[in-house]
Amino acid sequence: MKNKDSRIRPKHFLLVLIGLCLILIIVSTVSSTVNNGVRNVINTVLMPMQRGLNQVGGFLSGEIESVAELKRVQDENTALQEEVEFLRAENTQYQLQLAELEQYRELLDMKEQYPDYDTVGAHVIGNNSGNWNKTVLIDRGSNDGIQVNMNVIAQGGLVGIVTSVTLNSATVRMIADDGCNVGAMSVLSKDSCIVTGNLELYEEGKLRLEKIDKDADIQDDYKIVTGNTSSLYLPGILIGYAQELQIDANHLTKSGYLVPVVDFNHLDAVLVITTLKETGE
Repeated sequence: MKNKDSRIRPKHFLLVLIGLCLILIIVSTVSSTVNNGVRNVINTVLMPMQRGLNQVGGFLSGEIESVAELKRVQDENTALQEEVEFLRAENTQYQLQLAELEQYRELLDMKEQYPDYDTVGAHVIGNNSGNWNKTVLIDRGSNDGIQVNMNVIAQGGLVGIVTSVTLNSATVRMIADDGCNVGAMSVLSKDSCIVTGNLELYEEGKLRLEKIDKDADIQDDYKIVTGNTSSLYLPGILIGYAQELQIDANHLTKSGYLVPVVDFNHLDAVLVITTLKETGE
């Protein structure tokens, strides 16, 4: 059989200390009835133990205070960590609110830029762009008065046109889409031109600018907006700026590139112009 652990357990040691304390108390109480000799013997034996007990008590008291202080520090640390997490979450929410406020300010600026048109604000909730098309999904639909062929603007310029509508969403075809043609003109000279979508070119940050009369007063850096003759796009909406214009091989027209003002890859808040182009039909 295994020997039992002969070490003194802390609870046994504590009981011994308590017993000694009781003895000291009793001795002190009855000291008047005990003769001096007996009392001296008891004092000689027990006083060193009493001093030891005092030292042990002081040590235990210090340890208890240390444990209590450690617990207090741990509690404070936990409370501080919780406060940091709360402030971090609050700061994130604040940053989101600032971004949203900035979007609303941008939309308001655009609304003021085109005061003649009624608009509805929307957010891009999906990107359906592929190798051969470039469209986005917005969170406004027929329930909000959105219709096919309504123009969409963002970042101060033309994004595209609504091509399909559901009750609560709509698809917008961007002017950067391959084969998308927009009748346009120079703000300064009113000379006409055509902006043509090209996804390959757009990766370089450009669109095509074509069918400009060779004598037309359209030069590099001229501001290009939607024209009066466009069948779908409302006039006067900024598209971008002319770049690298050259005379074509036929010597009758010139063409080049257009740098759009809209970053089609980073769209969030947009305005849908609820005014439809009057075609005269």
